[in-house]
Amino acid sequence: MCFLTLDRGREQKKGTQIMLGYIKLAVLGLAVIIAAVAAGLARDLSYQIHALIFMVSAAIAFFWLIRRVGEPAPVVDPNTYMDGPVRYGVIATAFWGVVGFLVGVVIAFQLAFPYLNFEWAQGFLNFGRLRPLHTSAVIFAFGGNALIATAFYVVQRTSAARLWGGSLAWFVFWGYQVFILLAATGYVTGSTQGNEYAEPEWLADLWLTIVWVAFLAIYMGTLIKRREPHIYVANWFYLAFIVTVAMLHLINNVQIPVSFLGSTSIPVWSGVQSAMIQWWYGHNAVGFFLTAGFLGMMYYFIPKQAERPVYSYKLSIMHFWALIFLYIWAGPHHLHYTALTDWAQTLGMTFSIMLWMPSWGGMINGLMTLSGAWDKLRTDPIIRMMVVAVGFYGMATFEGPMMSIKAVNSLSHYTDWTIGHVHSGALGWNGMITFGALYYLVPKLWQREGLYSLRLVSWHFWLATIGIVLYAASMWVTGIMEGLMWREVDAQGFLVNSFADTVAAKFPMYVVRGLGGTLFLAGAIIMCYNLWKTVTSTAERKPATAGSAVPAE
Repeated sequence: MCFLTLDRGREQKKGTQIMLGYIKLAVLGLAVIIAAVAAGLARDLSYQIHALIFMVSAAIAFFWLIRRVGEPAPVVDPNTYMDGPVRYGVIATAFWGVVGFLVGVVIAFQLAFPYLNFEWAQGFLNFGRLRPLHTSAVIFAFGGNALIATAFYVVQRTSAARLWGGSLAWFVFWGYQVFILLAATGYVTGSTQGNEYAEPEWLADLWLTIVWVAFLAIYMGTLIKRREPHIYVANWFYLAFIVTVAMLHLINNVQIPVSFLGSTSIPVWSGVQSAMIQWWYGHNAVGFFLTAGFLGMMYYFIPKQAERPVYSYKLSIMHFWALIFLYIWAGPHHLHYTALTDWAQTLGMTFSIMLWMPSWGGMINGLMTLSGAWDKLRTDPIIRMMVVAVGFYGMATFEGPMMSIKAVNSLSHYTDWTIGHVHSGALGWNGMITFGALYYLVPKLWQREGLYSLRLVSWHFWLATIGIVLYAASMWVTGIMEGLMWREVDAQGFLVNSFADTVAAKFPMYVVRGLGGTLFLAGAIIMCYNLWKTVTSTAERKPATAGSAVPAE
């Protein structure tokens, strides 16, 4: 009787799985049809391309699933980590990084040599179309994939639990790649809201919302079912990044489509309210996407690579709460000397200056984690990369509050000084900590004895560091020069320099910037080669089990 009951239970479970499979097929088939009809009726090229992307994506998923309907579900050991999406995330991070850096180099030289805006490429590959493509590729494609992959890796290891939601993690990974394609094709075909860091139109925004909610559900579900009673601080930063970015995205992108068959939409916010909400979003995209999420990376990978505990766990908690509370108020400093009310500008400036304290507390905590292990800087280029990243974090979080002071901002705003500041943070902090995390992850995820070549890591380190210094220094010089030229007046009070004069004066620094970007790109290509050789040419090692953590796949 017992065996009959078990057999009946298995049959019922198998029948339920087959039924769910057919339901998924029906949904995907319907999605293919709807997307095909939308592509045929599209009112503009961007929408048509987006509909075709959805159609092809749904068709691929349909054919992948139809080959597996009726097959027994793979047996999943709940005591193993789900590292498949993490591996794919690492590959996507490296790929999109090279793409984003390459586009950045192209547009840097387009500014130095305007004839590189070729006539045949006008309307698609000119600077105006490629600039948002570069920004989003580096921030959301490179940085976003790095954050999703490392979040999935870190939450499993620190919770000693497999990712919640089963194949939902695969949906988040592939769904995020679809969003990247939607955004990128929209930029080159002219579909944009024109808001910094929030260029994608309503269809891409809606799809990202679905993917992001799934990401949040997986992360929360994994924390809830954790086997470790303590929630490690890296998870606090990752969770703050996921939740706050969701809130920012929803509020800043409230818009009404002109047509459900077109990509254009009308924003609900207008005038100074639109500017205020945009920079509340824009600065906190920096604060939570590019800072809080990557601090989660710092608090996990630096202690692991250095084989030292976090210098001060108390300081890490203080760092978290102070940063989370203060950052959300800093956005108005982007709107000094505009129609925004003066008290709001002052509020943004005040909270920006206060951010010095928690930011530098985090920097000190990251650097002091190497106490007793400073000798590793001589022998471990990965640690060197991570330490330089933390140094650039400290420098960028000093420079940002300083530039928010109204007297300084009156010189720096609208100049290349701001560009230098952003890139010293993005390339120096976000880029270098991500490179270090990738170098740590690949041997672990593919079960290799170690990296293919530490010498190539050193080459990457020096190329990237020199590239960042050339880029940032040239932009600091040209930005301050630009600001001074704009405010220079003669004895009668007339401006001495025309705008064209400032453009001509900046040419040498623009060439240096392009060369710096080229060095940074070369380092990233070397990294990709090194990681590929690590996977294909390095000896395998047996997976190790550690304490209460479950063994890796």
